[in-house]
Amino acid sequence: MSSIPTRENLLRWFEKNRNRSRELFAMIEPSVYYDRPIPVRNPIVFYEGHLSAFNVNTLIKLALSRKGIDDRLEELFAAGIDPETEAAAGTNSPWPNRDEVTQYCFAADSMVRHTLESIPLSDTSSPFFRNSEVLLAILEHEPMHHETLLYMFHRLSHEKKSWTRGLLPKASRLSNGNAAVKSQSISIPAGKATIGVDDDEFGWDNERHQHVDDVPAFSIDSLPVTNGQFLEFIDAGGYENASLWDEEGWEWVNTHKIRHPLFWEKRGIQWMWRGMKEYYPLPPHSPVYATNAEASAYARLQKARLVTEAEYHRAAFGTPEGAERLYPWGDEPPRESHGNFDFHYWDPAPVGSYPQGASAWGVHELVGNGWEWTSTIFDGFDGFSPMVSYPNYSVGFFDGKHYVMKGASPVTAKELVRKSFRNWFRGTYPYVYAKFRCVRAE
Repeated sequence: MSSIPTRENLLRWFEKNRNRSRELFAMIEPSVYYDRPIPVRNPIVFYEGHLSAFNVNTLIKLALSRKGIDDRLEELFAAGIDPETEAAAGTNSPWPNRDEVTQYCFAADSMVRHTLESIPLSDTSSPFFRNSEVLLAILEHEPMHHETLLYMFHRLSHEKKSWTRGLLPKASRLSNGNAAVKSQSISIPAGKATIGVDDDEFGWDNERHQHVDDVPAFSIDSLPVTNGQFLEFIDAGGYENASLWDEEGWEWVNTHKIRHPLFWEKRGIQWMWRGMKEYYPLPPHSPVYATNAEASAYARLQKARLVTEAEYHRAAFGTPEGAERLYPWGDEPPRESHGNFDFHYWDPAPVGSYPQGASAWGVHELVGNGWEWTSTIFDGFDGFSPMVSYPNYSVGFFDGKHYVMKGASPVTAKELVRKSFRNWFRGTYPYVYAKFRCVRAE
């Protein structure tokens, strides 16, 4: 999309977001509306109000200095929380009833829709509208929270979710997979990696400013680590071996008695995988979803490590000829054949299922099937400054405890699939759809 998207595209994207939000909230039984499936997150009610209130707070009140709809609700639904800050989740907050939230959302949507239909789109004199910042911020913000909602809903018991209404992707691609698909170690020679977004295009503040890194030679696994491979780590006593863990990870393992990834559960002697809709026997050839701490411990046992952000860019977008691509597969916009993203499936597919999405080096699934953990601490690039439309988007997480994630998960919207996009989470946050692979220095 160009730096000044057309009004038609803005409105189409806005309606797509709002329709998907309504479908997602229709998935859950009314009895869980005020539940907190993840203790360090706000209850579900917050997110329904937050999505509409963010649009009003950001576009209407902040960028245009106009009056909103309900100051009380717009303050209540103003901001999400850092997973670490459990106290901020507001267990005693006076959450309104669902009818009030629904009525507010309807009014907010009408206001924002009318504004998108009428405001000038090319007012470069306003910092809020330069590169369409405020417009694209509200449009990208909503699908980010669709993913948050779904990994929250993943923690709800299956009977609390309805499969006769709401968002219904295709049947899961979970299966035993193809045992003949083997991961290989791919050698990537030293070269350049362009990281970040060009100043003439939209990007979140942590994506700026674009720069080029020199990346030493390294080797990288062609496929993510699978459940079957991670089971070998468990059987080898990985969760009992302190030498494999950093201080924070080892404290987390012992404090919470962690002995397996969150998405696994054991029934008798059989390992099960908790899917969005039901439990499955552990699919050995699907990628393991794990924390950064678990991923790093596994890599240490293999005498390896996790990829850095710069190495990810080199492996994903670089080419043997020295050019760089927009996506691992080339410059063609993302399609379903390129990877498991954009709500086509609830759960991860067996690794190697998307050969058309491989990079020029033959590295698979760098986009889709789960976010890719890196070892890079989340921070701003040189020249960082907060974005005017959302000044608190990144800076509160520059604490040395969050790690960059790249790529996309099965429920990442295709509009967020771009090479400069950066996701991030705490190293011991277990709820996100995040995979990893091993890297070694050459």
